[in-house]
Amino acid sequence: MVDWKPSSPLQNLQQRARTLASIRRFFAERDVLEVETPILASTTVPDVYIESISAELKDGNNSEAYFLQTSPEFFMKRLLASGSGSIYQLTKAFRQEEKGRIHNTEFTLLEWYRVSYSLEELMTELECLVQEILGCDPITRFSYREIFQKHLHIDPHQIPLAELEQLARERIDLAGSDLSKTDYLQLLLANAIEPELPAFCFIYDYPQEQAALSTLAEDDFSVVVAKRFELFGHGMELANGYFELSDSDEQRARFEEANGLRKEKGQQIHAIDERLIAALESGIPSCSGVAVGVDRLLMLLMNAKHISEVISFGGDRG
Repeated sequence: MVDWKPSSPLQNLQQRARTLASIRRFFAERDVLEVETPILASTTVPDVYIESISAELKDGNNSEAYFLQTSPEFFMKRLLASGSGSIYQLTKAFRQEEKGRIHNTEFTLLEWYRVSYSLEELMTELECLVQEILGCDPITRFSYREIFQKHLHIDPHQIPLAELEQLARERIDLAGSDLSKTDYLQLLLANAIEPELPAFCFIYDYPQEQAALSTLAEDDFSVVVAKRFELFGHGMELANGYFELSDSDEQRARFEEANGLRKEKGQQIHAIDERLIAALESGIPSCSGVAVGVDRLLMLLMNAKHISEVISFGGDRG
């Protein structure tokens, strides 16, 4: 028998609708403009840890590769460069091979950018939103160094690669080899630290190798770190925020470096988004931005065990 029914009960869909309305009220009260940007585009992020879904668009005998967007970030930064001011978006995003209890290939993303906000101010605003939706207590903040020193007794910024590899192999059943420092740190965070985190917490000041599209700055120990944060809730990553990189030359260099890593791993090389680079060259305002997994927030709100319980049709019913 074909299972045609929704994966989520009606009461969950009703709660979902109320929550989305609350999010829009939250930003309307703060005069943050809601925007919409394309889901399908000719470029995509070259991040080695993110795989995009491609689509072929045909025009007569000609065809062109497009990609379902993993985030609206590039388009939203072009809006910022055009003078939009602070903006937010509720949109669908897509990632290849993202299926499981807390993953769906298609998911709902809340992304916003605050002009002239520091990373700390953005964390505070995100905390207000999460408390409004979930009613949780104030959220603890840890630096990346603090959390690794507390749980694994190492300085993640300074530890030699050989020692880090040994620690990872002691703590985790690793099948592969020849991993990078970032690989080992991410595996340790996910497997050895995240299960021990408080119900909700921020982790900030990541290693500079994990900067992605964030700026770099020295921390209180004169170590260069990435000015970014992640929000964790009940063992799940809920949000990822940056003090946004605005230097076009540095951004191009990072894209080229990411493509180099993709080539080493046998992954597809992605063309650099020249429109984004041009927007950065024209100048974007100093800002901080964050992407929030709405479906995961809803899982916590509804005490759902699987992401399919909070979306109309899970991936196996599409």
